[in-house]
Amino acid sequence: QVQLVESGGGLVQAGGSLRLTCAASGRTFSSYARAWFRQAPGKEREFVAGISWSGGNTYYADSVKGRFTISRDNAKNTVYLHMNSLKPEDTAIYYCAAAPSVYTTEYRYNNWGQGTQVTVSS
Repeated sequence: QVQLVESGGGLVQAGGSLRLTCAASGRTFSSYARAWFRQAPGKEREFVAGISWSGGNTYYADSVKGRFTISRDNAKNTVYLHMNSLKPEDTAIYYCAAAPSVYTTEYRYNNWGQGTQVTVSS
């Protein structure tokens, strides 16, 4: 059974930081690109950040550029999303996904985690 499991979400004040973790099991995703998406209430799921299988290439949505950093540890089959200077508009459920390459559209991903809630209070 292939699984992606997110953790690290929670409640934080505006300006604070969180680190999300996405651990993979059941299949080695070290050769897969990974991405983070998020979905706020009443909105569509949107691309946040992506990283190539080697970690050499990273991609960010304009709304998080300069505040969020995606990284990976292939030895641990884990991807991280470091989130700094959080804003109330970052409040959403954050999902981890895996695919052969980084795509910004969710339909290109077949492997998803269950999501972790991030709430930023003002």
